[in-house]
Amino acid sequence: MKKIILAYSGGLDTSVILRWLQENYEAEVIAYTSDIGQVIDRKKIIRNARKLGVKKIIIENLKNTFVKDYVFPMIRAHATYEGVYLLGTSIARPLIAKRQIAIAKKFKAFAVSHGATGKGNDQVRFELGYAYFGGNKIKTIAPWREWNLQSRADLIKYAKKNKIPIPKDKKGAPPFSVDDNIFHTSTEGKILENPKKFAPEFIFQRTISPEKAPNKKTIVKITYKNSDPVAINGKKLSPEKILEKLNILAGKNGIGRVDLVENRFIGIKSRGVYETPGGTLLYVAHRAMESVTLDKKTTHEKERIMPEYAELVYNGYWFSKKRLRLQKIVDRKRMQVSGEIILSLYKGNITILSRRTKNKAYSMKKVSFEENKTFNKKKVEKFIKFHSKQLNKA
Repeated sequence: MKKIILAYSGGLDTSVILRWLQENYEAEVIAYTSDIGQVIDRKKIIRNARKLGVKKIIIENLKNTFVKDYVFPMIRAHATYEGVYLLGTSIARPLIAKRQIAIAKKFKAFAVSHGATGKGNDQVRFELGYAYFGGNKIKTIAPWREWNLQSRADLIKYAKKNKIPIPKDKKGAPPFSVDDNIFHTSTEGKILENPKKFAPEFIFQRTISPEKAPNKKTIVKITYKNSDPVAINGKKLSPEKILEKLNILAGKNGIGRVDLVENRFIGIKSRGVYETPGGTLLYVAHRAMESVTLDKKTTHEKERIMPEYAELVYNGYWFSKKRLRLQKIVDRKRMQVSGEIILSLYKGNITILSRRTKNKAYSMKKVSFEENKTFNKKKVEKFIKFHSKQLNKA
C-alpha cells in the first residue's frame, strides 16, 4: 500500500489532514512528530493517531540537534527579520522537513505532507526543504491548497463530522493558531488579525507580563566558547538545557515578547505575537561578547550581511548555498569569541553588567582618558583631514 509521511502534531489541523489524506489518497499515513521542545503530549499524539487508524507513529527527540545546529548558528548571525523577529518558527521548519524526507526514504513513501495553510510562510519553508532533500522523487501534498475547506470554521465542521476532538483555548473558544518549540512560541489569528486590537494577556504562554514580574532583579552569567554558550552561572550544560534554563529565567522576568505586523514571503501582511525569552537573552549576550572580542571590520561586515541572512532564513532558504556562504562569513572568527557576560534581568529589561574575556581586542590602555603613550594622537589629525576630503565625493 502507498505511504504518506505526515508532519503530525496531534492537534486539530493535522488530525483533520490525516483523515482527509486517508479518504482522498487511499494510502497508509505514517504520523511523524519532531520533538523540538514544543509543548508535547506523547500519549495524546499516539491516542489521537490510533483513533484515526494510524499504525505507525514516529516521535523523534530533536531538541539538542535543533538548538546546536540551527538556533545557535542563527544567533551567531544576530539574525532578526524586519528588526525584531528572532525567527523562531522559520528556523524550525528546515529540520522537520529534512527528517520527514529521511523517514519517507526509509519507509519508501511516495509522498510527504504538512499542515501549513495556503496563505502562510511555512508551506514554502517545508517544501523548499522537501525539494532540497527529496528532489522530484517524493511528492508533496499540501491539503490547504488542495481541499475545499476554506476557513477554520470549515475545518471545525469537518472535525465534528469525523468525530475529531476540537481543542479549546483558555476561554473555552476554538484556539488561536499557535506554533511553539524550545526557542519560541508564536500566536496568530482571531482577535490578533485586527492590528487595532490589544493582544489579550491570556495568550502568553511562557512569559509573565513585565508589570507582574518580580520587583527584584535576576543576575545571570553566560559563558561562551567559540561563539556559543556553554555554561549558565558557571554550570556547564548541553545546548538544549542552556536554552531551557534561560527560557525560565527570562520568562519569569517578562522578557522576550514581540507584537509584530510582518511582511510574509508570499506578499501578505500578517500580525503575530512572539515569545522568545531565552533567545532574547542569547541575542543580547552574544552581541555583548562580540563587542569585546571582534575587530571593527569583522563586526561591521556581520552587520551588513545580517538582513540578507535573516531574510533567507525567514523565506525558507536555510539549506541554500547563499545562507551557507553567509554563515562562513559569520563564523570566520568565531574562535575568538570566548568569555563571560553578566546580565541583569528586571521587568522586561536586560542590562549588561559585565563583559569578561582573555581576548586582547579591547585595550584599556588605548581607550583610557589617562595620559599614555600607546595611542598616537597626532595620527588622528591626518585621519580627520583625509576624511574631510571625502565629504564632497559621490
